[in-house]
Amino acid sequence: QVQLVESGGGLVQPGGSLRLSCAASGNIFNINTMGWYRQAPGKQRELVATITNGGATNYADSVKDRFTISRDNAKKTVYLQMNNLKPDDTAVYYCNLRQFVYSDWGQGTQVTVSS
Repeated sequence: QVQLVESGGGLVQPGGSLRLSCAASGNIFNINTMGWYRQAPGKQRELVATITNGGATNYADSVKDRFTISRDNAKKTVYLQMNNLKPDDTAVYYCNLRQFVYSDWGQGTQVTVSS
């Protein structure tokens, strides 16, 4: 079993920054991809960014140059640094771990961008 615990969400003004963290525990293999997805009210869950255990990253076009994903393999933790936040970034952000055929999700953390 895998557990993913997110933290770092909250309310921020437009142009502000937040840093999300997701700590993984349980049956974690060395080869995996960790990532962040988000779901806004009335919309489907969408990819934000992913990072492989080797450090290769992938970003949604809407967050490129504003968000940075990183990970600490020793701590089994993935981070999402979000800068220049916009109201359209408001959503529940979910951590994801993919290894082999398995995909696990965290419980989600709310990010609200509003003045």
